[in-house]
Amino acid sequence: MATSTGRVCFLIGFLSLEGVLSMAQQEEPISLEEVSVIAVKENKPIREQAVSSSSFGMEQISNATVSSVKDFSATIPNFYQPEYGSQMTSSIYIRGLGARIDQPVMGLNVDEVPYMNKNNYDFDLFDICRLYMLRGPQGTLYGRNTMCGVMNLFTLSPASYTGTRLAVDYSSENTVRLKGSTYHRLNEKFAFSLAALYNHTDGFYTNEYDGSKCDPSNSGAFRTRQVWTPNRHWKVDNSLTLGWLSQGGYAYALYDDSLKTHLPVNYNDDSSYERFSLIDGLSLRREGKRFHFSSVTSYQYLDDDMKMDNDFTPADVFTLEQAQKEHAVTQDFLLKSKNGGIWQWQCGLWGFYKHIDMSAPVTFKRDGIEQLILTNANKGILSVFPSDYLDIKEDQFVVYSHFDMPTYGAALYHQSEIKLGSRWLATVGLRMDYEEASMNYRNQADIHYYFSLLMDDFQPLRTEMNGKETNHFVEFLPKISLQYSIDKRNNLYASVAKGYKAGGFNTQIFSDILQTRMMNDMMDELGVHMDGVGETTYNSAKATTYDPEYSWNYELGGYFSFLNSTLLADVAIFYIDCRDQQLTVFPQGKNTGRMMTNAGRTRSYGGEASLTYEPNDWLLSLAYGYTNAKFVDFFDGKADYSGNRVPYSPSNTLSAVTQYTWHLNSFVNKVVVKADGKLVGNIYWNEANDYKQDLYFLLGGGISFTHKKMELGFWGKNLTGEEYDTFYFRSMGNDFFQAAKPRQLGVSFRWEI
Repeated sequence: MATSTGRVCFLIGFLSLEGVLSMAQQEEPISLEEVSVIAVKENKPIREQAVSSSSFGMEQISNATVSSVKDFSATIPNFYQPEYGSQMTSSIYIRGLGARIDQPVMGLNVDEVPYMNKNNYDFDLFDICRLYMLRGPQGTLYGRNTMCGVMNLFTLSPASYTGTRLAVDYSSENTVRLKGSTYHRLNEKFAFSLAALYNHTDGFYTNEYDGSKCDPSNSGAFRTRQVWTPNRHWKVDNSLTLGWLSQGGYAYALYDDSLKTHLPVNYNDDSSYERFSLIDGLSLRREGKRFHFSSVTSYQYLDDDMKMDNDFTPADVFTLEQAQKEHAVTQDFLLKSKNGGIWQWQCGLWGFYKHIDMSAPVTFKRDGIEQLILTNANKGILSVFPSDYLDIKEDQFVVYSHFDMPTYGAALYHQSEIKLGSRWLATVGLRMDYEEASMNYRNQADIHYYFSLLMDDFQPLRTEMNGKETNHFVEFLPKISLQYSIDKRNNLYASVAKGYKAGGFNTQIFSDILQTRMMNDMMDELGVHMDGVGETTYNSAKATTYDPEYSWNYELGGYFSFLNSTLLADVAIFYIDCRDQQLTVFPQGKNTGRMMTNAGRTRSYGGEASLTYEPNDWLLSLAYGYTNAKFVDFFDGKADYSGNRVPYSPSNTLSAVTQYTWHLNSFVNKVVVKADGKLVGNIYWNEANDYKQDLYFLLGGGISFTHKKMELGFWGKNLTGEEYDTFYFRSMGNDFFQAAKPRQLGVSFRWEI
């Protein structure tokens, strides 16, 4: 469904693009310059705000050869989004906080539209004219799931640029990227654009089971944008984006403890991820004499389907499919004062509704029935009845799970900026959030079982679990900061802010709960009970809920400019007190599900520093982040992890870039040579800190040649072939890792008409 729909929409997009390309020849293109974009909720450029931040323009993004948000890992200090699994994963870690499933710690806005599902976070970037990230809690203005920051992306607007842009990239493993976009202004009031993209890769990882690539991928996207300015007061901006993805997965390899290494990827069942998304955002702005008004409305649709060999071995144990359809609507009204005077303020009203319809059947195959159900049951039976046993007739059976999950929320927020003399600026803000989330669940399994002591033949057994769980959250999110301006280009600040991440439901633990109920139902029908049969730590639907996560962030920082702004330096130090941190865990023993749990209390402290130097044609930049995140109080019922490092978030991120540009009076107008390096680690892989990824270094670079509006570039990533791991998890008593991608070499061609 998702695949066929996506291909049709992608074809329509490219045909539409082709149909208007000829119009570009009739227009005089407006030269593409670096565009400075400020979000409607920001009153001034981010280097003038009391917040740790990073910013990238269109040329920087293009030169960095980035294809998605995760390529900014380490380039943004203390920001880490590892590449593993599939594009559904999108796990993000910032300043020691993050989670592998469910709610993210960072909000993502594209052209002011907040993406409501993190399954959409990992998408193809194209024609992004500005990306910036604010670190630390941003809940006062941006709301839920921004406890560690918010990333704002802005696409190129047809109101600021006209022309046509084409790009082709080819790189390792037959990876192809095709991009085309065209921007037109029909008159002084109306402009529009069309853009399309297609990606393909054969894949980087081989599945030893059949010798095939386990991670091939095809994806496409289409975007259309219209900007209407009827008069000097009003502006209407609408953007519609369609995305389609079909990819394989997952490159998880079993770890051999005796050899102290992981084995080749080797599993027998099909694994894949498919996604179709539609996001439409409508922005209305009015500039009055005394006030600014804005409204951002969005509709978001997600249809995705994940299939997974959940044991990741050649054995027939069990598989999972998770298919969901989500509809979401958001509305944000904002009224703010015009710049000027000693008091600037803004007030907002926010609301959203989303509905997820999800099916998540787990199929137990014969090896899984033996290992996960019968072995445990017969161990208890044989201790009482030495010559008797329990058996299940089916070679495989399905635990059907269906979830209907509506969520809605509303918020009121306000922020004031007050000038205290000529140098001091105080900012005070408060947000009140209300959210209600419900989960209607229907779970069922049918089997035939046989107990030799009491039965002559197999008997049918149906196990069901149906019901509803509801969570309510009311949150107050304050923020206060004080800023001191040394002069127009240098400032210091201090801030305190509260962040929170919404609670939710653990849908993937239901198969374990139903297994427990199935065994208990068998024993009840037989009229016997034995210790150890059908027991699990999680045996009721109430255990599937988890609470919100809270943090208080204390920060000191500053922005500095030297040598006529050719040298820029940004620094920040922080301390985070986090309560009820959400962590993904796999239940003890040979259980099949995974779940989110609240991990008591953690603390994190560290700092960030960025340095950019641009003398004439040189560019030198450094970005470093350090995080020390530990559990203050975490006992999981079996072990006390207090004092251990919080897993999955790196302690260090370092990015270094040097670039030089030659301007020539020949056929080649410009030559750009670039080298870059990233240093990441250490990363602890579990709460016990048994495994860790040491520091690793990635070297990249490239050279490009420009002739008028055409550019040819050659580039490489991980040039030294560094070997390291990007992910670890434990399931069914086994440890699994995913290795990082090897060296990549590529060539790129750009043409601006």
